[in-house]
Amino acid sequence: MKTVNQVMSALKKKGSAQTRKTFARHGAPDNMFGVKIADLKVIAKQIKGNQGLAMELYETGNTDAMYLAGIVADGKAMSKKDLDDWCRAATWHMIGEYSLPGLAHENPHARALALKWIKSKKDHIAAAGWNTYSGLVATRPDTELDLEEIKTLLQQIATTIHQCGERVKYTMNGFVISVGGYIKPLSAKAKSTAKKIGKVTVEMGDTACKVPLATEYITKMENRGTAYKKRKTIKC
Repeated sequence: MKTVNQVMSALKKKGSAQTRKTFARHGAPDNMFGVKIADLKVIAKQIKGNQGLAMELYETGNTDAMYLAGIVADGKAMSKKDLDDWCRAATWHMIGEYSLPGLAHENPHARALALKWIKSKKDHIAAAGWNTYSGLVATRPDTELDLEEIKTLLQQIATTIHQCGERVKYTMNGFVISVGGYIKPLSAKAKSTAKKIGKVTVEMGDTACKVPLATEYITKMENRGTAYKKRKTIKC
């Protein structure tokens, strides 16, 4: 497959009413075929390395094509404007909070973009920013992170999280977990923040999804021996 039309045809064949129903319950827009993530990964292997095609697929606005683009694209090869444009278009949280940060955290402009997005008044952009910074926390050596800046972000979360939008609350909570589980020098600060914010309530729609309790999740990482071990990537 070398063209958008060929890929879109393949996506359409793999789509199903059941998957569309499932995605819809998780807030996906109507513009989708309903392709399972496992099937998207199979198609991704066939077009891996085709950056131009990935860019074109994202521009279709089709949810499946956008998610696929996030798997195929190379975040390091994207410009700051490319990622910013993708963020604005990523209104479904599965793309904005997972696919996009998976690319953005690889980029040289990742920190600047994360901070910019976090300040946005649009919830889907702010949520993408928090998850992008969480990606940096999980993958970059502590020596490459601004620990004082991260402390300030933890303080921001402690004082504002319960007044924020649903997806922003969810990703803020995830940021606390990421700091507590991946940055040993700030683990105590993150745990303190987690205790202060307590249970975070997020409207998850007609799904079984739950918001992890940050204090418990950080402890779980420590108990299973994965705490403070940096990941190679958050791309999935």
